[in-house]
Amino acid sequence: MNLAGHFTEAEWAVLSGGLRLKDSAERDPLRALMARDLLQEEVCEQLLDTLGPIIGSPTRAITASLLGKRLSFLATGACLYAMSVYDKGLLLSLDNTVVEFGHDDGLWTSSFPLLHGQPLTYGVNEREAWREALVQALFAGLLKPLWQTFNKVTGVSRRILWENTAVRVYSLYEKRMAKIDDPVTRERYEADFQWLLTQAEPALFGLDYNPLSHFRRPPTLVDEGQRSIRFRRTCCFYYLATEPAEYCSTCPLLRPGKKCR
Repeated sequence: MNLAGHFTEAEWAVLSGGLRLKDSAERDPLRALMARDLLQEEVCEQLLDTLGPIIGSPTRAITASLLGKRLSFLATGACLYAMSVYDKGLLLSLDNTVVEFGHDDGLWTSSFPLLHGQPLTYGVNEREAWREALVQALFAGLLKPLWQTFNKVTGVSRRILWENTAVRVYSLYEKRMAKIDDPVTRERYEADFQWLLTQAEPALFGLDYNPLSHFRRPPTLVDEGQRSIRFRRTCCFYYLATEPAEYCSTCPLLRPGKKCR
């Protein structure tokens, strides 16, 4: 059975729509490669050099940061939404994940294909262990090796790459999931989010710290206190790949009296 067959029609509409999940058979044959292949330095360099001019990036490091943002959105969105909203587990691993890098007319068009998509389930009183296994596979198993390779090949800061990941998770839970009204689902995703922020062990990320907690800067009041923004700690360099320069809404360069690190 294909990936879509393991979800209801409504569930699949969300996952394959805005969250861009799809079966590997539907991948872009010209702009896709296995995640594990990207750990080869020469393959990574070739991809970044090909993608740079397409997205308007002047350096490999900036290209790596912006590609990392896209991959963070695709990986965390599909996996964590399925986990927290549908209570179904997607296995994201280097050998089960396809990296697409389509970008046309100034916009990312890439999706997130999986080779084997049968959701992982859990038994009675096993959800916490199941959740840990999914999160460890996603962060420590998939994203950490990719970010290590990006850092080694380009010199881009691993802090930038991990904050790229963290802000995608914040947005997923605080914006996309906040639209859900069902009280049971809301209770589950709110509990998962708090666990990710405050209790998930650093080992689940393959690090000596929890990046979702570390980059959780308190909101700053702007517009004379009319609204608040949770500014990033690091800059993703998006403004250096746009002409004229555009800034993310949470860019630290826009934080009153501060500069990015």
